[in-house]
Amino acid sequence: MGFLSLLKVASMPVVQVLLISTLGAFMATDYLNLLSTDARRYLNKIAFFVFTPSLVFTSLAQTVRFQDIITWWFMPVNIGITFLIGGSMGWIAVKIIKPEPHIQNLVIAMSSAGNLGNILLIIIPAICKEDGNPFGDKTVCSKAGLSYVSFSMALGNFFIWTYTYHLIRSAGEKYRTTHVVTDDLESSNEPNDENSHLLNESHHANYSMGSNSGICQKLGKELLSPPVVAAVIGFIFGTIKILRDLIIGDNAPLRVIQNSIKLLGDGTIPCITLILGGNLTKGWRKAKLKPTVIIAVICVRYIILPVVGIGVVKAASHFGFLPSDPLFHFVLLIQFTLPPGMSIGTMTQLFDVAQAECSVLFLWTYLVAGLAVTGWSTVFMWLLS
Repeated sequence: MGFLSLLKVASMPVVQVLLISTLGAFMATDYLNLLSTDARRYLNKIAFFVFTPSLVFTSLAQTVRFQDIITWWFMPVNIGITFLIGGSMGWIAVKIIKPEPHIQNLVIAMSSAGNLGNILLIIIPAICKEDGNPFGDKTVCSKAGLSYVSFSMALGNFFIWTYTYHLIRSAGEKYRTTHVVTDDLESSNEPNDENSHLLNESHHANYSMGSNSGICQKLGKELLSPPVVAAVIGFIFGTIKILRDLIIGDNAPLRVIQNSIKLLGDGTIPCITLILGGNLTKGWRKAKLKPTVIIAVICVRYIILPVVGIGVVKAASHFGFLPSDPLFHFVLLIQFTLPPGMSIGTMTQLFDVAQAECSVLFLWTYLVAGLAVTGWSTVFMWLLS
């Protein structure tokens, strides 16, 4: 498979995201005013409570089997490593660059959480259909590839809606707390340093006590978010044959339920991409991003993570942790090379924090993604062939 053919395949999902984002931006302009701030907020809630859980459930229930979990046990470990390394690099970048406090968690989230779903759903089958691909028969390759990608998407959603969700939720709390302190100080009738210090110290103490006493409650809320609950239910239906046969398959008596949920899940990507585009209309004016922040996220996602990924997958293969299928190895490598997950945009809208900055980061990372994913895919296939 030539470089230009691979460039076309790898660029297709990225171009789709940019085109739909452009449509969302146009719909949010004063000329049409179809995606106002309130409209985007309500649409985002629908995506969070309806579309995303539907997508997570169907991807798990349809593809995950108990035997697959045993055979593919390294994939969740691999995704966990991408989050760990990406998050660590993002944290280091934050300490060096020192962006505004409420943007710091966004940088870590963008560095750690990759788009493990829709981009792979386009790239992997397209590569399998090409003559001369290093993964064997086209039909076998496509079937296995879809299973790997569906499992990857389901696991990715679980990681994103626990770890990344916590990061963005914390960013929202940090942003609101900072503004409360600022407002309290500005409204104080005694502007001397001593009173300001006492006010800040008192607020910090009260906030710390509330945080410590409510940490279990917050953890419970994060684990009970609709996408995480849908992931758990999807695992149950996917691994328990009696339940799976009720709704999955052409002969399933309740297959209409699965088909209806799948129909809802198909609306997830277009919905959150339109919202992303709508946020971009104000992003250029409102975003408070240093160019070094954008460069740091791009370097982590497209330079550091892919290099680490080669070492991780090579080591796992050397110690016999992976099945022999080279396509499985390729999917693991690609997981280190993807642009940030689209669900981050849903979270920033949900908690009303860093929406403009998130949109600008998405724009730049997805513009670079076409060449980055293409170049690394070529390297990975050369290593596996």
